[in-house]
Amino acid sequence: MNPRAWLPRLLPMLRWWHLVTRENLPRDLLAGLVGALIVLPQGIAFATLAGLPPEYGLYAAMVPTAVAALFGSSLHTVSGPTNAISLMTFASLAPLAIPGSAEYVRLAGTLAFLSGALMVILGALRLGLIVNFISQPVVVGFTAGAGLLIILSQLPSLLGLDAPAGVAVLGVLERVARGLGEVSMAALAVAVVSFAAGLAARRWRPRWPNIVIAMLAGTLTAASIELGARIVGRESGLRYLDAIPRSLPPLSLPVGDPAQLSELAGLALAVSIVALTQSVSIARAVALRSGQRIDGNQEFIGQGLSNMAAGFFSGFPTSASVNRSGPNFDAGAVTPLAAVFSAVILAAIVVVFAPLVRWLPVAAIAALLLLASLSLIDLRRIRRTLAASRPEGGVLLLTMVSTLVLRLDVAVLIGVAASLVLYLSRTSRPIMRSQVPNVRSPEREFVPVDAERDECPQLKMLTIEGSIYFGAVDHVATHLDILREISPERKHLLLLARNMNFVDVAGAELLADEARRRRAEDGCLYLHGLRENVEELMRRGGTLEQVGEAQIFRTKSEAIAAIYQRLDSAICARCSVRIFYECHGVLPSGKPRDAKDATGG
Repeated sequence: MNPRAWLPRLLPMLRWWHLVTRENLPRDLLAGLVGALIVLPQGIAFATLAGLPPEYGLYAAMVPTAVAALFGSSLHTVSGPTNAISLMTFASLAPLAIPGSAEYVRLAGTLAFLSGALMVILGALRLGLIVNFISQPVVVGFTAGAGLLIILSQLPSLLGLDAPAGVAVLGVLERVARGLGEVSMAALAVAVVSFAAGLAARRWRPRWPNIVIAMLAGTLTAASIELGARIVGRESGLRYLDAIPRSLPPLSLPVGDPAQLSELAGLALAVSIVALTQSVSIARAVALRSGQRIDGNQEFIGQGLSNMAAGFFSGFPTSASVNRSGPNFDAGAVTPLAAVFSAVILAAIVVVFAPLVRWLPVAAIAALLLLASLSLIDLRRIRRTLAASRPEGGVLLLTMVSTLVLRLDVAVLIGVAASLVLYLSRTSRPIMRSQVPNVRSPEREFVPVDAERDECPQLKMLTIEGSIYFGAVDHVATHLDILREISPERKHLLLLARNMNFVDVAGAELLADEARRRRAEDGCLYLHGLRENVEELMRRGGTLEQVGEAQIFRTKSEAIAAIYQRLDSAICARCSVRIFYECHGVLPSGKPRDAKDATGG
């Protein structure tokens, strides 16, 4: 096999390494710095949600993040600990061990390793086609819902209120409503300054790192408030990040007990499906903005290797992060090296500057997440989708609302299911139109029947646009039954099947059954323009023999010439329609019609 074909799949960085230039490298480095600053509070929060010590959230954002970036297909997606996967980890492992204990930490690493192994297997088996079932309305609705979810979840931090971890949206809103009298004006001031500085930089200096500017503005504002509070002898009321230990992720080994591995296997499958669905959704959402094409199989492999790495470097299950991927793109990232730089910078911050982390105000971090979440709400695409198609707009809104009230993974699955139902509903009703030759045209091309065009009293010509599969069989059968009831004198039926893209076994049986019904009524079913794949399926299943290969025609002229010979000549003698050349006894050239050389419209 040619190395050029398989080497890029083994080493995906070969596909984008040409983008690593002197001009792009600083942009990736800056985006990496932004990502490292963003993941500091997130990693700590998500580790708490997962029932692990705070530093494990940062460990999960180091080696796993770099591995996912180097072996995935997306240029801008950043992986690491996430809200949904952290909650799933806690729900899966809490019944098995005490959260925070050494055994619990080992089980978390094992769960990550097993999940990763399953993801790699799915990717190696080329099952990344799941990406094709996540439609654009689902992606847009999911990202918009995630943006709103981030905004709502950060309200307590913006207002200086305490909120228990893992509380749902309604719980957060209830906490905010009950705590309006406890709002910290100092925290609100830090959040407003941070948000305003970042928004101003984004609007008037788009090439500047708006998130870093917002962080600096918020930190300086917090320092000024602290200084003022000390002068007057009061407490500022501001909250800061907790201190973290200075350490790189220690090596770890997954659990080797077969009994525990068997117990974790089912949980790992569930985590894999959720993580992959979320990762593919986020990768496609970012790709919509960047114009990149995503390789679903490679994303599966990248996420799988990332989780396997988490199992050996004191991590827990991870997936693509909606909170970091959008800001990574907004910060100007060009290649996946931005995510690698993020992991390296985070490691350096933890080792060298861990004590300084406690000076970052929580309100400023909340403002940064608020600023980043706004870019996830694509109002232009939402308006365009709602205006273009109500059903697809409904899928978008359903996904967005589900994201707010349900888990992210469930919301995506609901959106995918709604898209499939919409697709099946559309394809289950293929378009069927009656056709006749256009007598006003010398070529006699076939056109739809209207009030000014008459049909042959003995032959119905019907075009089917779509597929005849198990979901459409009832609709097509009902239409054919109605045709026999309203015009029993048209015993012959010519199906123009050129636009009939696909027929399954149920559809083939329907055609065979229609052929038997027509023969029982002294008529016949004819097929014109049958596609090769459909003809082959009918031949293998025996339904082609039941229809009759003599009733299958390649051209319209052949079909009309052959069918005309089988019509009732007595009815033809009384007919005044005369829509075929054969009705006039001549060929299009004006020569007398010969039964062996007849042509039609």
